[in-house]
This record gives sequence, C-alpha cells and structure tokens, in this order.
Amino acid sequence: MTATEAVLPDVLDEGLRVVFVGINPGLASAVAGHSFHTPGNRFWPALHRSGFTPRQLRAEEERLLLGWGLGITSIVRRPTARAAQLSREELVAGGEDLAERVRAIRPRWLAMLGVTGYRTAFGAPRARLGPQEATIGGARVWIVPNPSGLNAHFPPPALAVEFARLRIGIGAPDRSGVLGDGPFPEPT
Repeated sequence: MTATEAVLPDVLDEGLRVVFVGINPGLASAVAGHSFHTPGNRFWPALHRSGFTPRQLRAEEERLLLGWGLGITSIVRRPTARAAQLSREELVAGGEDLAERVRAIRPRWLAMLGVTGYRTAFGAPRARLGPQEATIGGARVWIVPNPSGLNAHFPPPALAVEFARLRIGIGAPDRSGVLGDGPFPEPT
C-alpha cells in the first residue's frame, strides 16, 4: 500500500469533550498509521505544554487520548504531502463528511487545527482563532493554530498558549500539573 492509498484511522469515541480536527493526514502519518507522526509536527508537544496531557505522548500512544475525553480526526481523509494539495471541492466535501461523523459521536467541542482549512471547508471567510458562533454536527467549534512545523507564525511557546486558551475555555483540567489543577493519572 502506498502512502496515498493509506487510510489513517480516527481516534474517536462517543461523547468526547474535544476532538482535534486536522486538515488532512500527512503521508508519513498515513503510512505509520498514527496521527501527527512526522517529527516536525508540534501537536504532541503543544498538547502537553498546554495541560491536555500529563506528559508528551508519542504518536503511537494516540489512543490514550480517549481516556481523557479527547479525540483526533481530520476534515479530509486523503493523505497528501501538504494540505495545499487539496482542492476547495475536497475541503467542502470533507467538511460535510466531518459534520456527519460528528453527529454520530456527539463530542462537545471540535478544535480545528488551523483557520485556513476551516474557512474553506465551512464557508467562513472571516473566521479567526478562538471560539466560533457556528457549530458543526452539533458540536461547538474553537480554532487553534495549525501545529505543523511549516506554520512559522506560531513558534512552540505561542502554540502552547493557544492550546491552553482552548483547554481553559472549554473547562478541561490541567493534566500537566503546570497550572496547579492536576496532575491526573493516565487512563488504563
């Protein structure tokens, strides 16, 4: 199976507190079978530094997120080397597919990883970082910066701050212990 034929499994369950939604899987992640698998992606460090996880997870440990009420999916399921390779039509169709998946599992929040993909997929050209008025499949929406290493606008500390704003804004506990309302044990 080639990277472009690989399908990256979602990390989802019913009733999650927040589902992190990427634009689409990268080729390396699709081949490895784990989300945010590339070394330059800053998702896992941002998740920990913001207090969502008690330690920095490896991509292979992604299913631990479910025990903390967290999940991962993407707007478009087709892997590419860069999100810029997706057409507007693919993003819009992916947004429709995402809304159906979200309706089925009923998470409270969707954390969209990047404003540009969200704007295109959901016809929201004025969307900005932070909470949105719109919902997707019944879930509230919060946009955080894209954690890709290609996103030079948000270095790791700034990315962690935006993820922490999300965590605090949705009422999730600090599992890192950095801010004092954790740590929490790892799920079994």
